[in-house]
Amino acid sequence: MKSVILYIMIFFLNFIYTFLKLLPQQNKIVFISRQSNNVNLDFQLLGNELKKNHKVVYLCKMLNNNVMSILSYGLHMIKQMYHLATSKVCILDTYCPTVSILHHKKNLTIIQIWHSIGTMKKFGCAILDKKEGSNKKIANIMKQHKNYNIIFASSDAYKDHLATGFGCSTEKIITMTLPRIDLLLDTTYQTNKKKEIINEYPILDSNKQNIVYCPTFRKDEQFLENAINEMAENIDYSRYNLIIKLHPLSKVDVHVKNAIIDKKFSTFEMLSIANKVISDYSCIIYEAGILNIPLYFYNFDMDKYNISRGLAIDYNELPGYKSSNPKEIVKYLDKEYDYTYLKKFINKYVTNKEQCTKKMVEKIEQYLF
Repeated sequence: MKSVILYIMIFFLNFIYTFLKLLPQQNKIVFISRQSNNVNLDFQLLGNELKKNHKVVYLCKMLNNNVMSILSYGLHMIKQMYHLATSKVCILDTYCPTVSILHHKKNLTIIQIWHSIGTMKKFGCAILDKKEGSNKKIANIMKQHKNYNIIFASSDAYKDHLATGFGCSTEKIITMTLPRIDLLLDTTYQTNKKKEIINEYPILDSNKQNIVYCPTFRKDEQFLENAINEMAENIDYSRYNLIIKLHPLSKVDVHVKNAIIDKKFSTFEMLSIANKVISDYSCIIYEAGILNIPLYFYNFDMDKYNISRGLAIDYNELPGYKSSNPKEIVKYLDKEYDYTYLKKFINKYVTNKEQCTKKMVEKIEQYLF
């Protein structure tokens, strides 16, 4: 029954879209995301440059699993359809149903920039029918990740992972690093962001080192709260400050006496204050690695995670100590770190770190004239 409803919906949306496509195209770029209700850094940086010569529209709206959110997003899809019909370029950082299920004008260029710098977790077409993935039958009806003309990747080493996740050939994938790297390496931005964070949390401006712990998102968070508590219990707070950065979609309610549980700044922003980063399977490690911040991997649920989602990278390749035991992770915080291997790893997965915004804008503009 659900399949029938989806087929009817797709037919109905394409019927409406047929008339919207009669409207003239504008010199316009539409940015679409379901990652957040706010415009992300990559979209901001690209949009700030593109709007100097072109019209830019941002359509950023999350879809949550409740009736009101679904109804609201349904209306939002009509807005998406109008802008898709009247734009020359659409830029995405995630899957968007209207982009994949509709029959677009031939001269609309759809560019998928994705939302992670490098490779880590399997996603999309690679995890259909897995616990963390979508139902394969529904995904096929919704044409998950179809209609992309171009996909950007931060290196050739990342292409196979993206091709598998998007169910496409590597021929569509162009090596092009996300614009946020420009901010990451902007000393003025980093200095100002550090001041802003210290103003909010004065304790971070001390002789102690700051550890940012950022576990990745899981649909099943059954063991996450306990794992966070165990990590926090093993930190020596006379020498370290612990900042816990949960994924924006996480529903875990964490209360740790001595740690900072931050919800004001993004994990990306917190890197400006970080001396060490602990994660598990999060792609934030690439941003941290570019800043030469030592990485540690607390993989407390590796066996379960491999079954529910799985990793696209060889975990042994990651540049840092790995353990499911928080005591072992904390012990290695004081040991000598292999910065040479960290640099080698980062250079493999992020091949360009200069003028990323400028280069991506120049590529996008090729499809606007």
